Amino acid sequence: MKRKKALLLSVLIAALLIVSYISLPYYARQALIHLMPVIDDLETFHRDTVRHDPTNVWRWPHAKAYNLHQPGTADLAYMDSLHTVAFLVIQHDSILYESYRDGWNESRTSNIYSATKTIVGMLVGIALDEGKIHSLDDPVSRYIPIYNKGRQADVTLRDLLTMSGGMAWDESYASLFSVTTHGYYGNDLYELVTGLNVKDEPGVQFSYRSGETQLLAFVLEAATGETLSQYAEKKLWRPMQAERDAYWLLDKERGDEKAFCCFHTTARDVARFGRLMLYRGRWNNRQLVSEKYMDEMMRPASYLKDQWGKGPLSYYGLQTWILNYRGESIPCMRGMLGQYVFAVPSRNAIVVRLGRKRHDVYDGALTIDMTRYLDIAFSIIEAG
Repeated sequence: MKRKKALLLSVLIAALLIVSYISLPYYARQALIHLMPVIDDLETFHRDTVRHDPTNVWRWPHAKAYNLHQPGTADLAYMDSLHTVAFLVIQHDSILYESYRDGWNESRTSNIYSATKTIVGMLVGIALDEGKIHSLDDPVSRYIPIYNKGRQADVTLRDLLTMSGGMAWDESYASLFSVTTHGYYGNDLYELVTGLNVKDEPGVQFSYRSGETQLLAFVLEAATGETLSQYAEKKLWRPMQAERDAYWLLDKERGDEKAFCCFHTTARDVARFGRLMLYRGRWNNRQLVSEKYMDEMMRPASYLKDQWGKGPLSYYGLQTWILNYRGESIPCMRGMLGQYVFAVPSRNAIVVRLGRKRHDVYDGALTIDMTRYLDIAFSIIEAG
C-alpha cells in the first residue's frame, strides 16, 4: 500500500511538473533546457552566415618575436582560473603573442556576446556616412513608425547609441523571466523591443540596456533595406578581408539577428574590429567608417549622467566602452563572459581575450579582469 501511494505521488508530481513546463512561455522553456549562456552555442540557435571572400583575405603576420615571450606563471594561472580560451597580443599589425586553451584554436568561433554591440555601432556609422540614416538626432519613429507610444516618440538614434534611451529593459542574466532571458532565448525580438515602454526620460542618463542595441539594429534594417548580416558582410566583413565566415545567431529560422549579443567569430577575426578602432575606421587604403564618426564612437558621451546618476559619463561612447587606464583612454569591446577587444593607441596594439568567465569584482563600471589582461599584454609587449 505504501509503495502504491509513493508511486501515485511520484506520478502526480511528474504530471504537475510537465503541466507547469508546458504552461511556461517559449523563451522560459528554452532557458530551462539550455540553462546559462555559453560561448559555444552556435548549434543551439538558427543563424545567418556572414561570408568572407576567400579570394581577398588579409592575414595577420607573425612578429619576429612571435610567442617568444610568455606570460608569467601567475598570469597563466589567472587566465586559466577564468577559463580563458584565446589570448592575442597584436602590435604594429603583427601577432606578437597567441595562445589557445580548452580545445580552442585559431579557426574555432566563439559567441562574443555584447562585444557584438560595437559592431552594430560601426554599422550605424556606415549607414550615416552613406546618407541612409539622415542624422543621429532623428527620432527612432522616423525609421520605425510604430515606435511612437508615450516617451517612445522622444527617443533618438543617439539615445540608443549611448544607452540613454530609457527603455523598460531589465538587464538580468540569471532570472528565468527577465526580458534579457526573453531576448536571448525567445523567438519574437521585434515585437519584444518595439513593445516595451520608455520609462525614463531619454538622453539624460546612461543605463546599460541590451534592448536599445536591438532596437538600433531594427532601425538599421529599415534604413538600409538589408538584414544586419547582409549589411555587415558587405560593409565590414568582406572589406576587412576576414579569414573565415562569421555567424550571427537568430531568434528563429529566417528570423532577426540577436544584435545585442550574438556574433560568432574567431579571435583573429574579431581582432579586425580592434584594428578598425585603432586606425579610426580605416582598413588599409579604404575608409570603412568615417573618422568623424569613429572619434565620437570612441569618446565618452560626457553630456550624460553615469549609471549612478552622477556625471559626467566617462566610460561609454557610441556602443563602445572606454577604459581609462594608465593615463590613456582605451576603447574596447566587451562581452558578458569576458570577451574583450582592446585598441591601445599609445602602443599601436590590439589585445583580444575570449573565455568562459569574467571576474565578478568591479572597479567602477568595469570588472577588474580587464586591466589585468592589459597588464599581461603590456608585459609581453615590453619584453618584445
